[in-house]
Amino acid sequence: MTSKRGRTGELLFVTERREFRQGGRTRLVEEQDIVYRSGRSTAQHPGTLDESAPPRTDSPWQLPLRPDPALLFRFSALTANAHRIHYDAPYCRNDEGYPGLVVHGPLLVLLMLELPRRHASGRHVRSLSYRLRRPVFAGERISACGTPAGGGAQLSIATPREAQHATAEVSLG
Repeated sequence: MTSKRGRTGELLFVTERREFRQGGRTRLVEEQDIVYRSGRSTAQHPGTLDESAPPRTDSPWQLPLRPDPALLFRFSALTANAHRIHYDAPYCRNDEGYPGLVVHGPLLVLLMLELPRRHASGRHVRSLSYRLRRPVFAGERISACGTPAGGGAQLSIATPREAQHATAEVSLG
């Protein structure tokens, strides 16, 4: 753990590492760098969301989605995530300062991972590295975008507001 002070207040950086073993052999290693912030963020979020504008992208792989409150509630239940920013709109706006419900980062990652599954037929993901940069909100039109690159792909999540809310690199085998 490392504590730092950023422009939005105090931050705590935590690295979690998990190893999954089967038959005495390591089969999967997962490492996450998580940033916790104290108090309400002073980050600037849009006051209102344009729910009609599509993302602007020219990526060869694209998968559109418009996350809604029901999807976020179900994903919260599926992943045992009780954070209110994903299902309690008044709390989200009044206490956290967001313009709407926040789409789960892991849901965005799964949406990005759907691209190589659909477009790199017969290959499987050997490794994944991703970064969640800025929140995406329920009701926005988003698109998972991807471009094949070498032995893998470059992936991202785009909205009309920004081309890279989340980014990922996958290597394929």
